[in-house]
Amino acid sequence: MPSPDLAERSPPHAAPPLIGPQDPPPYSVFNATGAAPVLLVADHASNAIPAAMNHLGLGQEPFGRHIAYDIGIAWLTQRLAVRLDAAALLHGYSRLLIDPNRALDDPTSICVISDGVVIPGNRGLTAQDAAQRADSFFHPYHAAVEARVVGLLGAQCAPALISLHSFTPEMRGRPRPWHVGILWDEVDGRIARPLMDTLAADRSLCVGDNKPYTGRERHGYTVETHAMARGLANVLIEVRQDLITRREDAEAWADRLADGLSGALADPAVFREFAG
Repeated sequence: MPSPDLAERSPPHAAPPLIGPQDPPPYSVFNATGAAPVLLVADHASNAIPAAMNHLGLGQEPFGRHIAYDIGIAWLTQRLAVRLDAAALLHGYSRLLIDPNRALDDPTSICVISDGVVIPGNRGLTAQDAAQRADSFFHPYHAAVEARVVGLLGAQCAPALISLHSFTPEMRGRPRPWHVGILWDEVDGRIARPLMDTLAADRSLCVGDNKPYTGRERHGYTVETHAMARGLANVLIEVRQDLITRREDAEAWADRLADGLSGALADPAVFREFAG
């Protein structure tokens, strides 16, 4: 089933984009010529913010924290793209501006408070302000993901989508024991099941099956829109942030995941639309 037309979901263009000529682009493509029929996405890869937006009134310190981005995930994604010979799309800005993994009508799309931190620059936004944020940071990224998926489909292949995130070692004072979490809907387990089996063979790892979050009811906007709506094989992988704060550790985890994913991706059934 084709993905809903993203253009139909877009609000009217309200104002020129917020990104200045010296700012980074809204997304980046890594390993663009990767030959595998697999697309990696990192929705929260960056903590960047346009210079004109004055750190949303927060100063610089909060942008080094998990509220601004998924710590370590950019390094992991890039290394995994090389290992799988796949292209990767990495969002270019902090999720504090607008979360690319939330629908635009989701109350958490633009947060006024994130993990107890008030974001002054997100208070009192008008519908026009929100549309301008979406035009600048949300729609370009999702248009790029859509184009990549459509391109792979045009090559007579049902590609797989792998979404990569990281999570905090504790939440509200409670430790999270999982080293890695595999999120899936418990219906299409073509990637999730063999990946979890391979990871769990290492007895030193605590592997979360739909933990610390659940994919039973909600994967997030990116996977739901670009993969699940089409019946494409998919998985959302969460790695605990304290394990990937250094580049070498993030790359080691990418290697571990690549070893686990290789078996799943060797199954031709992964590259067919899911029939239920």
